[in-house]
Amino acid sequence: MPRIVISIPQQVLKLYGDDRQPLRSYPVSTAANGPGERPGSNCTPRGRHVVRARIGAGQPRGAVFVGRRPTGEIHDAALAARYPQRDWILSRILWLSGCEPGRNRLGPVDTMRRYIYIHGCPDDAPMGVPLSHGCVRMRNDDVIELFDLVPAGTAVEIRG
Repeated sequence: MPRIVISIPQQVLKLYGDDRQPLRSYPVSTAANGPGERPGSNCTPRGRHVVRARIGAGQPRGAVFVGRRPTGEIHDAALAARYPQRDWILSRILWLSGCEPGRNRLGPVDTMRRYIYIHGCPDDAPMGVPLSHGCVRMRNDDVIELFDLVPAGTAVEIRG
């Protein structure tokens, strides 16, 4: 099974194959508030996770999601101008679940209950710079490619 490693300091997501060889490398944007596991912190959680759910298969590039459901909208400049404060979740969602009780799973540090995803964002959003509200943002083409390469249950390690 493939494996994902995300480096918060480097703002990079790397996909490794079954043979532990790197397959892909993508620039990402993690939390503007840095690493952290507490609810309401708007931080990116560290440690071992898995892809618990894959959402958005078959949706068009730029499809807008709210509450993990497609709205029927496609992101463009006019939509962005109409909703300037929206935290855009686009194209695909890989919903993460922590694997380390007390660190990122269960109780007050549960990654899944914090709704932490790997997801697409507007094409003009900077990559390689921490700007998210806790999730791992990717370019739309990159998240679609990654989505097609990883099944549910894929291991994800987030290094702080």
